[in-house]
Amino acid sequence: GKKSLRQKAVDELKHYYNGFHLLWTDTKVAARMVWRLLHGQVLTRRERRRLLRTCADLFRLVPFLVFVIVPFMEFLLPVFLKLFPEMLPSTFETESKKEEKQKKKLNAKLELAKFLRETITEMAKRNKADTG
Repeated sequence: GKKSLRQKAVDELKHYYNGFHLLWTDTKVAARMVWRLLHGQVLTRRERRRLLRTCADLFRLVPFLVFVIVPFMEFLLPVFLKLFPEMLPSTFETESKKEEKQKKKLNAKLELAKFLRETITEMAKRNKADTG
């Protein structure tokens, strides 16, 4: 069924609330990691990636907040997201966007593997011709 305008607005507000809540949680965890770093502890690879993602999200938050604070500018958000797809912090991405991004990465990896396989096959043919 179709959702009413009010229900769509409520869903969007919940989405932004959850995004800010997740970002706040990530920021607290990242602050603890920085504290550990400053006291000489070493981060695991997973912790280091999370810290980098959180820092990147905080830097992405600045232009995003302009759209939230300036009145009626949120109507331009879809246009800017089309022009700059990585503008939103990762905590604000929907599941469909995450799946779409994963599919693009997988397709790129498959194309690269296909290219490498063809290259190796061609090199093997040349070597066989040279030695034969």
